[in-house]
Amino acid sequence: MPSVLHELAFRGDISRTLADLALQRFLAGEINVEERGPTGLTAAAFGLADELGWAKTYDAEYVALARILACRLVTLDGRLRRGTARLGFVVTPREL
Repeated sequence: MPSVLHELAFRGDISRTLADLALQRFLAGEINVEERGPTGLTAAAFGLADELGWAKTYDAEYVALARILACRLVTLDGRLRRGTARLGFVVTPREL
């Protein structure tokens, strides 16, 4: 759900205000979806997608989790690696 909200706002299909409101309702449990993961992961991924200029939050969730856990994210996805280069903790196996 957060990824869909972020993409709709990113593309201008809904206002950022509406996306933020819907995200708040989602995180408050007003929308019946069970979330599992570290506290704040979804909100961190939403913000990270903004920071990196991404419409979707799917990849941002992995990156946000690595940031929260203070660890490296190892990926074979060249696009993900290039898009997160300035963060300094997303690497390829060859960079280990």
